[in-house]
Amino acid sequence: MGKVFICDHPLIQHKLTFIRDVNTKTKDFRDYVDEVATLMAYEITRNIPLEKVKVRTPVSDADGKIISGRMLGLIPILRAGLGMVDGILKLLPAAKVGHIGLYRDPETLQPVEYYVKLPTDVTERELIVIDPMLATGGSANASIQLLKERGCNQIKLMCLIAAPEGVKAVQEEHPDIDIYVAAIDDRLDEHGYIIPGLGDAGDRLFGTK
Repeated sequence: MGKVFICDHPLIQHKLTFIRDVNTKTKDFRDYVDEVATLMAYEITRNIPLEKVKVRTPVSDADGKIISGRMLGLIPILRAGLGMVDGILKLLPAAKVGHIGLYRDPETLQPVEYYVKLPTDVTERELIVIDPMLATGGSANASIQLLKERGCNQIKLMCLIAAPEGVKAVQEEHPDIDIYVAAIDDRLDEHGYIIPGLGDAGDRLFGTK
């Protein structure tokens, strides 16, 4: 069974409070999301394997460690996932970025695919699927399934906020997937929105309604 990791570092929780605040303006909201994504990238890469190397300092030889050739890929779910990509790339500049476009049908709450563009070597990479909100789990499950159908088998999910229903849905449909979140909230409302949540992440990132 995949694990759920709550990234509870004080800096993440501090910035998440301002992300939730209805009075946070678009620019500040975008900046906070970017910063939290960077901090969460630090957590999600904690167990990347290292290899030993020798380097020469100005004084003498030294033993060091570098990342062991692990290739990473970032897969934001459009459009809200885009708001987290730059923050992650600050720590992982060599990662390639693919995109999955899904929207949630307002009547059925089911995801509808409209765009997929992935790196040519996507099956060789450890992938991080990115979406600020894990609500019903429909979009996350559809994205993970899409990647698996294309031969990808190293996948993690990163979200800012999750509802218990969404976490359960992903664990039931994809029990091999680790989930990284900054917070798990109380529940979903009758419209499929996370309570207390932060509203519509895409609208708040891009200043739309």
